[in-house]
Amino acid sequence: MTQNSRGTRGWRRFGAGLGVLLAVAVVGGSVVLDAPPARADQIRDLEYWLGDYGFAEAWNTTRGAGVTIAVIDTGIDSTVAELASAVVGGTDVSGLGSSRGQTPVGSDKQDSGHGTMVASLLAGRGTGEGTGMIGVAPEANLLSVSVAFGDSSSTVSNDDQIAEGIRWAVDNGADVINMSLTRNTLFWPESWDDAFLYAFENDVVVVAAAGNRGSGTTEVGAPATIPGVLTVAGVDREKTASFDASSQGITISVAAPSEQLVGAIPGGGYVLWEGTSAAAPLVSGLVALVRAAYPDLDAAGVMNRVIESANPNGQTTPSPIYGNGLIDASAALNARVPASTGQTPTELLQEWIHLHRRAEIEVQPTETPSVVAPTVPSQDPALPAQNIASAWLPSQLTLTYISLPLAVLVGFGILIGLLGIGATRHFKRIRRK
Repeated sequence: MTQNSRGTRGWRRFGAGLGVLLAVAVVGGSVVLDAPPARADQIRDLEYWLGDYGFAEAWNTTRGAGVTIAVIDTGIDSTVAELASAVVGGTDVSGLGSSRGQTPVGSDKQDSGHGTMVASLLAGRGTGEGTGMIGVAPEANLLSVSVAFGDSSSTVSNDDQIAEGIRWAVDNGADVINMSLTRNTLFWPESWDDAFLYAFENDVVVVAAAGNRGSGTTEVGAPATIPGVLTVAGVDREKTASFDASSQGITISVAAPSEQLVGAIPGGGYVLWEGTSAAAPLVSGLVALVRAAYPDLDAAGVMNRVIESANPNGQTTPSPIYGNGLIDASAALNARVPASTGQTPTELLQEWIHLHRRAEIEVQPTETPSVVAPTVPSQDPALPAQNIASAWLPSQLTLTYISLPLAVLVGFGILIGLLGIGATRHFKRIRRK
């Protein structure tokens, strides 16, 4: 995975409650558009998705209490005011962070802050009544799994970190796994087959970002291409496709806001940022709300409610741009949705493995070519005993091809001879007369 793997298009940093724009930072080479200064009590006003996508109304039913979401990312700084009570556990699979996964890892502050920004959109608690960053599932619990994206100082490959992180999340009670990252390829290593199957078999919903065109990901990449994963595309403030901050692909499930989003950063303060890295946690939070409202639904049923309740918004769906439409949190919790009749995430991935992995098997030559040695008898075999009588007796072969034709020929010769003798005697009688 590279620096762009997290799918972040860019972000702009604000002062922590000071109302002063401090700095501009970019991720993936794209700069966020100018934004006004903000204070902590203005942050809530910037969270347009809470009202526009039905989250505020959905909170009348649940805020996600009792649901645990694992964030496989750069780590979550739990000292941030909005996240202090949200993070209930964690681990580091990179070898570079702390054992609890709550020390952000990365080559610089921009990279290391990614996981904290994702977490604040998911389950930020705010800093007071109506102030500070609040997530879409503000009563859900978070697990922080820190990974080092493309950091060469880690002795563990990115692929192995992801596989290990998924297994740890499942073993430690995750109901949902958020993956705001991409491998930038359609395919994934075989180790991910087992890890994702392990999650699916344990009824965990996995949500993945589609990736960003502006960061070089022109098409959806793994894990968003893995069958059974809930893949998230991005739209702008006007609810139209974000062609810079969202990739396209046939595996997209739903779309969510990916532009002009707010996030908290390590050490305090806020940023405006863009990308499907930010859209994914909005969907993961919605999944948490559905799981809290419908505790008896399995993962397939939860995903079905999110997908079937999506708003087509005048588009033909499903499509490689919007998937099945824009998320609607209120509808996902309150609308009548037909029961899921399709394959489960486990069945989808198992079918893919059965069809594709065996086609990838290569015949490996042995180290030393084997040679078949000729069989040499210890001594010459005895000749068969000669039967003199059988040599003179006719066989089927001699009867068919020699004796019978010869008998016919002899018979014909005798007939000709007799005719010749008769003719000679006849002529002699004529002369005597």
